Amino acid sequence: MPLNEADTCRVYVTPKLQAVGWDTSPHSLAEQRVFTDGRVLTASGKPRRGEKKRADYLLHYTRDFMIAVVEAKSEGEAVGTGMQQAKDYAEVLGLKFAYATNGHEILEFDYITGQESRLAEFPTPDTLWQRLKTAEGLTDPVAEQLLTPAYLIGIKPRYYQEIAINRTVQALLQGKRRCLLTMATGTGKTVVAFQICWKLWNARWNTTGEHRKPRILFLADRNILVDDPKDKTFAPFGEARFKIEGGEISKGREMYFAIYQALAKDERRPGLYRQYPPNFFDLIVVDECHRGSARDESNWREILEYFEPAYQLGMTATPLREDNRDTYHYFGKPLYIYSLSQGIEDGFLAPYRVHRVITTVDAAGWRPTQGERDRYGREIPDGEYRTEDFERLIALKARTDAISRHLTDFMKRTDRFAKTIVFCVDQEHADEMRRAIANLNPDLVKQYPNYVARVTADEGGIGRGHLSRFQELETIAPVILTTSQLLTTGVDAPTCKNVVIVRVINSMSEFKQIIGRGTRIREDYGKLYFNILDYTGSATKQFADPNFDGFPDFSEDIVIDGEGNTISEGEINEPPAIYGDEGENPPPTGEEDEPSQPRKYYVDGGLVQVIGHQVLELDADGKQLRTIQYTDYTASKVRTLFRSANDLQDQWANPLSREELLRSLEEQGVTFEALAEAAEQPEADPLDLLCHVAFNTPVRTRRERAARVKGQEQAFFAQYGEKARAILDSLLNQYAEHGPEQLTIPHALQIPPISQYGNVMEIANLFGGPLPLKEAVDQLQILIYAM
Repeated sequence: MPLNEADTCRVYVTPKLQAVGWDTSPHSLAEQRVFTDGRVLTASGKPRRGEKKRADYLLHYTRDFMIAVVEAKSEGEAVGTGMQQAKDYAEVLGLKFAYATNGHEILEFDYITGQESRLAEFPTPDTLWQRLKTAEGLTDPVAEQLLTPAYLIGIKPRYYQEIAINRTVQALLQGKRRCLLTMATGTGKTVVAFQICWKLWNARWNTTGEHRKPRILFLADRNILVDDPKDKTFAPFGEARFKIEGGEISKGREMYFAIYQALAKDERRPGLYRQYPPNFFDLIVVDECHRGSARDESNWREILEYFEPAYQLGMTATPLREDNRDTYHYFGKPLYIYSLSQGIEDGFLAPYRVHRVITTVDAAGWRPTQGERDRYGREIPDGEYRTEDFERLIALKARTDAISRHLTDFMKRTDRFAKTIVFCVDQEHADEMRRAIANLNPDLVKQYPNYVARVTADEGGIGRGHLSRFQELETIAPVILTTSQLLTTGVDAPTCKNVVIVRVINSMSEFKQIIGRGTRIREDYGKLYFNILDYTGSATKQFADPNFDGFPDFSEDIVIDGEGNTISEGEINEPPAIYGDEGENPPPTGEEDEPSQPRKYYVDGGLVQVIGHQVLELDADGKQLRTIQYTDYTASKVRTLFRSANDLQDQWANPLSREELLRSLEEQGVTFEALAEAAEQPEADPLDLLCHVAFNTPVRTRRERAARVKGQEQAFFAQYGEKARAILDSLLNQYAEHGPEQLTIPHALQIPPISQYGNVMEIANLFGGPLPLKEAVDQLQILIYAM
């Protein structure tokens, strides 16, 4: 018999790789290496992990430089069987060499030449490295610096981070003066920036070629984006770190940090940056560059232009769009893109559910009565006010109360201690929301006075304290933060489970930053997905953008009344034209929370109600969102596997093929508990549920199937002795009561009343041994599902 895959690797493949040096320091081969976490599947309502990507062998030229992938199959298979998988992994991992083998033959695909070749043996590490150096134009000095070790005390970079690190270091070493990395929020841009700086610092790379370490500036537009990296991620730089602030500079350090505002000119000073020579910095890392000085019209652009001799690396979370075209024009084509959708697919980012919540005034607009006056006695100008006007021109207390009540009820149904960020129109609106939510949760506020807290520019240090405690994993309060612009970016809150949108968002860049507050995964704290509660239609609008790259698992529309109660759930038509103009919201400037707002009118009276529930899923091509319910979702998955109810029934009747079917459905997010609840058929047999939702067949209960077997299959029972018949009868009863999982051997034999007949072997002996017992239970299942 030919060896299976595992034995083929052990007997043939590993020795062949070792023979040419892949297990000799600094080269290594990593066997059975998992490089993704497996997508989080939430369709059933209970999140679970999908399949992880696992390579048979990952070949490293050095510890930090992966160079090839090898896929092995059993020796009985053709050599090319694993090539497509090897190429798929190579493309994901950014590798130039992919190999497939059955232990005896070796097939190579070279991405440099595009050639696929049969080899007598695997190439040596130096052979591959020389081929790669030649193709990439790497001189020996550049190659040596490129292989400078990364800092690996702690968490090892993920595969995509390694790609970003090595591509950027190589580009800088080869003289590329403007570089760009596009990586979705939550994928570790700061870690990547640190490793790039660390490798260049230790390689003593600099723009002048002197024997010295480089001077690097980490630049951003908010203190939170600078202080956190400086004090945490970049801590290994030790005394080399210095933050430029308060008008003070230093020229004796190597790792500098600053916000634009600390360097830029204003009415009081010409610009602190001019105290440094233009060629002082070797590298400038511009974090969140799409919002900073790379914009053509930015007041801060002159800082990057002044330091033109420095190499400059931009980092952004948003792919090229019209609203960030200047950024891409300045830095150039990204060296590497790791998108939101790829992060979700790999299981490194959390998927999300979208709850589209509509109030009556958002759906139909609001108009004052003739001569109506606001809280301060001012007559309200006549006109129809829409979603984009609320809290900018008109502050409707009833709308704020309705939204707060709905959010409170949602958290009562799900988790009252789920970390939640509420994005409001302005600082005043954030305070109104804070007060309204707090007053609806007096029991928790009594126990935790800061259960709800506002974090905006006005709070200063107090707000930063609330934010710091919100970010901590073990701290309970605050649970809910209300904000406007301050928390749209740079806030790492791994356990944030609810992102609440109560203001119109017209910018895709800003939208991605906002939902990025929830994309971190903390599986050890039960955080595998998060909710987006959208009260303005902003999420729905952005998901409709054909360039969006990370759709929700599903979305629901909910209509609420003035008390915040749900009064409608189901598919509804989206209300027309409730969005603001198509322009981008003004980007934040510095530490300001938002630009000054026009005068508002304050309306304290009136009644606002909440008014739908919609589930959205990507179609088979992964390009369009379609509205479905869970039963429809299940039906579509079943119909991709079976042409008819009879085909499904044939596979279901066989215990072995049924197990394979169940595993396949579970990987698709289908569970019978969720399906029975959605179909309102708790007593139905799982097979009948599947056939009913997929092929519209009648639903039968488990008790009906069991009764038919007892009444019509007496000949089956008659061939066994009295005790054996009693055991089969009990198995049938357990199936009727709890489902087909009760027919699993040996588990079913270890619970009462069957367990009273003895242990598993004693029960098996009543049937003539283990094999006859198995045959009897298998036949019982076939009879249950015979029709």
